[in-house]
Amino acid sequence: MSLGKHLLGTEGLGAEEITLILDTAERMAEISARPLKKVPALRAKLVVNLFFENSTRTRSSFEIAEKRLSADTLNFSASTSSVQKGETLVDTVLNLERMMPDCYVMRHSSPGAHQLILPFTKASVVNAGDGAHEHPTQALLDAFTIRQKKGGFKGLEVLICGDIAHSRVVRSNIHLLKTMGAKVTLCSPATLMPPHMDSLGVKVLHDFDEALAGKDVVMMLRMQLERQQKGLFPSLREYYQTYGLTEERLKRASSDVIVMHPGPINRGVEIASEVADGPYSVILDQVENGVSVRMAVLYLLLGGGEDEASH
Repeated sequence: MSLGKHLLGTEGLGAEEITLILDTAERMAEISARPLKKVPALRAKLVVNLFFENSTRTRSSFEIAEKRLSADTLNFSASTSSVQKGETLVDTVLNLERMMPDCYVMRHSSPGAHQLILPFTKASVVNAGDGAHEHPTQALLDAFTIRQKKGGFKGLEVLICGDIAHSRVVRSNIHLLKTMGAKVTLCSPATLMPPHMDSLGVKVLHDFDEALAGKDVVMMLRMQLERQQKGLFPSLREYYQTYGLTEERLKRASSDVIVMHPGPINRGVEIASEVADGPYSVILDQVENGVSVRMAVLYLLLGGGEDEASH
């Protein structure tokens, strides 16, 4: 079974494809644990990291993943490119095409921007985040972490709480987790919950204490103030009092709950430091697993051979 040419979202990915990526990521994690963290699987492949938005974890882990697979990399930053001189996205890609890349890893502020470049490239395209739409590799690394800690997905009770309206992470996670058999609950103030989210097959609640009851996985999302209009909630202090994950609140969840966050975390807004750094937190495991999952995605899309992966 193959993954296909592109990874634009988790919507449409089947359970077999998701399992293939997670199983491959396990093999990639073994590579990262070696003293020599490098294999020649993607030698002579050129990957362009095409980032039109700021990023720390995603960009860094993609770069590390590419290097561990021996790919050549070109790092593009919109702030230091001809985009600042008025060059369009399509013209940027048309110019880069002449450098014969094999893959674009692209982050953009506009939902669906990746679809715009597909007719103009022969390369594979990986969505590293498009506006508030999708972030498939984040959902995959979340799934990898959940499987690592819980052993599977069937019947797991997962709560995602925070700025649902402006999050690309939540959409990718809903599609993936439901496909794998988990039960998903969303929680936020009504002003940060898009209408008709329950049509996606998830439970929608606004009472955080009620939502936490018995949950196996709690995923907190930050307030994306850069995407919000003013007046969606009274203040950050009041938000924390009602929706902040504290040690006391966490007692409502399952006794072996895991706490997740896609980052960056805002301590004292959506999560207390005692929880972020506490025994139930797997937040830094998510960061570590991001490299393995992104190695797996690149390897599967760019056709690395079986013999090369096990080299």
